Amino acid sequence: MVSRLVLGCGTVGQTLVEAIADGESNMLVVDDAESRVDALREEGVSATVGDPTDPEAMRESVDGADVVVVANREPETNRQAAELAVELFPEAYVIGYLGEGCGPGQRERIETLSDHVIDPTQALVEQVLAVTLGEYAIRTVNLRRTIRRIDGTLAVFMHDNPDPDAIASAVALCRVAEAVGTEAVPCYFGDISHQENRAFVNLLELDLRNFAADEAVDPEEFAGIALVDHSRPGVNDQLPEDTAIDIVVDHHPPKEPPEAEFVDLRSDVGATSTLLAEHIQRLGIDFSEDVATGLLYGIRVDTKDFSREVSTADFEAASHLLPHANVGTLERVESPSVSADTFETISRAIRNRRVEGTVLATCVGALSDRDALAQAADHLLNMESITTTLVYGFRDGTVYVSARARGTDIDLGGTLRSAFGQIGSAGGHADMAGAQIPLGLLGEVEDEEEASLTSVVSEVITDRFFETIQSLPEDDGEYAPGGEANFEATVVDPEN
Repeated sequence: MVSRLVLGCGTVGQTLVEAIADGESNMLVVDDAESRVDALREEGVSATVGDPTDPEAMRESVDGADVVVVANREPETNRQAAELAVELFPEAYVIGYLGEGCGPGQRERIETLSDHVIDPTQALVEQVLAVTLGEYAIRTVNLRRTIRRIDGTLAVFMHDNPDPDAIASAVALCRVAEAVGTEAVPCYFGDISHQENRAFVNLLELDLRNFAADEAVDPEEFAGIALVDHSRPGVNDQLPEDTAIDIVVDHHPPKEPPEAEFVDLRSDVGATSTLLAEHIQRLGIDFSEDVATGLLYGIRVDTKDFSREVSTADFEAASHLLPHANVGTLERVESPSVSADTFETISRAIRNRRVEGTVLATCVGALSDRDALAQAADHLLNMESITTTLVYGFRDGTVYVSARARGTDIDLGGTLRSAFGQIGSAGGHADMAGAQIPLGLLGEVEDEEEASLTSVVSEVITDRFFETIQSLPEDDGEYAPGGEANFEATVVDPEN
């Protein structure tokens, strides 16, 4: 099986071959002109003489392909070659060149058979290469292939209490599945309690399935399981840890490699929504307004309006999404009312803060709204001289932690894994991370009064966090862990 198969090699085909041949050892060109084949071989390109429209010749030459490029200069040859490619390689991603002087009937047939069409009067070769033969094109092919193999309904699970990036990514993956003929449903455990997130779901009229905490996922109901914006079952979702996973699409660096038939994990982009936008674009699926609006919002939220861990891919995805998105809806989503509970949580976070140098940690006690932790962590990061915040509280037998950083060498994801990975689950990015710790692992605290429980939790979590911070290598002196002269400690009693 070859990675790329080129059928016919006219002028455009020659240009494409030259562009993608460098470093591509698993490529084959089939052309009926012996002179062209000889020239390609002299350039180190694998090529064979054969009729690209002859089924027997094709079967003798190759037994499979991921991408088929139909690139003869004659439109009729390309039509026949495209029909043969679809017949022999039904799972392949087909790129069809119209050829010179292509008639209406030939154009219609090639467009019907191809996943991407090159029109000689419109397309630039560089643009075609970037969109269809780029580094991640094969991933899109494999994603479509994996979805097609699912015989039944695909359940797309977000992480618990999903944020806009997770919600938009799940909805978008469901649309991809439906476009290739597989039924899919976006699912989550927990709550959508953040005011903006609720407005996001309601205004876009997204139909999401919420599983209760004690509700088991019936393996007979779903033929496949996908995870978006997280990568392991049982970690930040309530699926059994041994759940077989078909698809993982995520942008968070994992603690260990995900196990799934298809994995698209790129920690060099700012949002999972970026990855889904790329897949939709490569597959030629039209962006509906709700999907485009959701993905654009997911990118904006996770990159903090393109100011945090943003990449070129995030900007490019946003530029493609913007013409299809409803900007008015985004403005309404971003201006929701804030609940009194959220203000109270932020207030407790300010009162109970402990500061060492440029690092702040605070316990807010019992939680009614988990999303308020992230809002508090963001707000406290605006305090003068603060570059790192850790805000945590407890609810339903679990301590929830949210951390933020800016302008610092601290890797929050790694720091939280070091501090809490052995007693709970923790991870995230360098400037945005979180953790969940069962209360039972902190000692006999479940039956304590809230004030006592706050005190115990605060002592354990804050101490472990600062001990981990102090064990980090010293930097240029802004925050030198362990150096008493370099910081002052401000401790506020969490009970007051």
